[in-house]
Amino acid sequence: MCSGRVDLKFVFRAFANGCDGVLIGGCRLNECNYATQGNYDALAVTLIGRHLLARVGLHPDRLRISFMSGGDGNLLAEAATSFSQRIRELGPLGAGEGVDAELLGLKLRALERLAPFLRLVERERLRVPVKSREAYEAFFGGEEGKKLLDGVVAEKLAVSQIMLLLERGPLSTGEIATTLGLSPSEVSRHLGSSSRHGLVRYDVERKRYSLAS
Repeated sequence: MCSGRVDLKFVFRAFANGCDGVLIGGCRLNECNYATQGNYDALAVTLIGRHLLARVGLHPDRLRISFMSGGDGNLLAEAATSFSQRIRELGPLGAGEGVDAELLGLKLRALERLAPFLRLVERERLRVPVKSREAYEAFFGGEEGKKLLDGVVAEKLAVSQIMLLLERGPLSTGEIATTLGLSPSEVSRHLGSSSRHGLVRYDVERKRYSLAS
């Protein structure tokens, strides 16, 4: 399978299911068997995924991509050994970073739900004009790329987490803010927007928000 078909949904689902690390293998850059150069898409997926892992409190080194040909068995062994060693250094997922397991699970599921949106954003707004590893890493690792990614993801991620919380039952603005580590004003803004879109409703008597059904 071409590495260009690796979707962030698969990556985040692996972490949500408890994997401590994800290693993606692709053909050597500029040696793709397809005109689409899918391995550059895989590189973009990896760099975006690393940024988002850091955003939810995980070390970005838990996601890595390595490029090699079908005959590079030695490189595959080296990549797997090096990655395994790094994951052992980081420790179990979440525990190694001191992140609450339940909250981390919610954030990873929220990222998984956002994957289709992230794919569209990557195609439309996060395209790197030059096909080189240096150009991709400079863009996604630079302030401009990070700012752009945060700008399009921050609100969607917060809303996705709020929706997952409300699936468990009605909650007040303060309860949501405390759980997610957001300010009450941020949560109110997201709930107001979600309410206008018919996603949530407010129970005046209970003073709680719940999913609109």
